[in-house]
Amino acid sequence: MKGAEIPAHMLANDSFSQWLGIEIVEVREGYCKVKMTLRKEMLNSMKKAHGGITYSLADTAFGFACNTFGKKAVSIETSINHIEALEEGDVITAESDVKSQKNKLGFYIVEIKKENQLVALFKGVTYRTSANWEE
Repeated sequence: MKGAEIPAHMLANDSFSQWLGIEIVEVREGYCKVKMTLRKEMLNSMKKAHGGITYSLADTAFGFACNTFGKKAVSIETSINHIEALEEGDVITAESDVKSQKNKLGFYIVEIKKENQLVALFKGVTYRTSANWEE
């Protein structure tokens, strides 16, 4: 399976990301941009998006991007900084980009935005296995 095909394959087999309504916007090696619309059931008691929703979108973009090199890769460390609160109906994107990819370890930054406004920043480290993605 080629790099750009892998995120679509992953999404087709990811019930949680499908429930979130995540759509793939753009993919290339080491990069993936996804988007979703916030729904009422994604809100916390203050009627703002639950932090786990923003984290999940970023984590999905990160997972897709780090697997585009053709080897199965898994996260080994992640963190997120929430900058702005989000509300029902907001459309947000997560853009994951590789900053350094070594033989086994990769370092990624994911920017989560509402329109052009940065609303969260996610950092992730991935471990690339020797297993190839196959159809």
